[in-house]
Amino acid sequence: MNTKRIFSWGGFVLVIGLIVWGLIAASNKADRESASIANVDKATSADHIKGATSTNVTLIEYSDFQCPGCASYYPLVEKVLIDYSSKISFVYRHFPLTQHKNAIPAAKAAEASGKQGKFWEMYSKLFETQLDWQDSKDAKTMFAGFATELGLDIEKFNADYESKEISEKIDGDLKSGIKAGVNSTPTFYLNGKKISPQSYDQFKTLLDQALTPSS
Repeated sequence: MNTKRIFSWGGFVLVIGLIVWGLIAASNKADRESASIANVDKATSADHIKGATSTNVTLIEYSDFQCPGCASYYPLVEKVLIDYSSKISFVYRHFPLTQHKNAIPAAKAAEASGKQGKFWEMYSKLFETQLDWQDSKDAKTMFAGFATELGLDIEKFNADYESKEISEKIDGDLKSGIKAGVNSTPTFYLNGKKISPQSYDQFKTLLDQALTPSS
C-alpha cells in the first residue's frame, strides 16, 4: 500500500474541507452582518432619536456634517422638528462622504458627545460652525473645544472619540445607507420611503400625508 499517496489524498481532502468550512463561515458572517444593518422603515435602539417617542411616523436622515447641502437643510429640519416634535420621530444617521476629510472626525465628535447625553447639542454646533472647521488640519482639537463649551468631561470625550465602538457605530450607519441605496447627502426616508423635499412646505405636505390615517 502506498502510504504516501494515502496521506497526500488525505491532506487534499482536509484542505478542501477547510476551504468549504471557511466559505460557509464567511457566508454566515455576512448574513449576520446584513441582518444587523438597520433598515430605513424604523428606528433602532442604536439610533439618535428626536421628537415623539410614540408615533407611527419616522423621518430618517442620512447626513454628513461636512456636507454643505446638509448644512443648508439643517435649519429646515430644525423648523420641521419644532412644528412636528410631538408628532414624528426624527433619526439622524451618519453617511460621511469620502471627499470630506473631516466628516468622520465630526461624526466621531457627535457620537462621543452622545456618550455624555449631548449628541444633539454637538449636532447643532457642528452644522452651525461648519465653515470654521471644514478645512481644518486639526479638527479634533476644534471639536474638543466644542465639547468643553458644552460642559463635557473632556478626558471621557477624547477616549470615546477614539473608541472602536464609535467607529463601528458610524460604519454601521454608513452600511445601512449603502444597503438602502443612499448615494448622496442629505437623503431622507419617511416611513421607509425615500423622499426629496426641497422646501419646508414640501416637507409639511409629506408629513401631513403620513400623519393622516388612510380611509
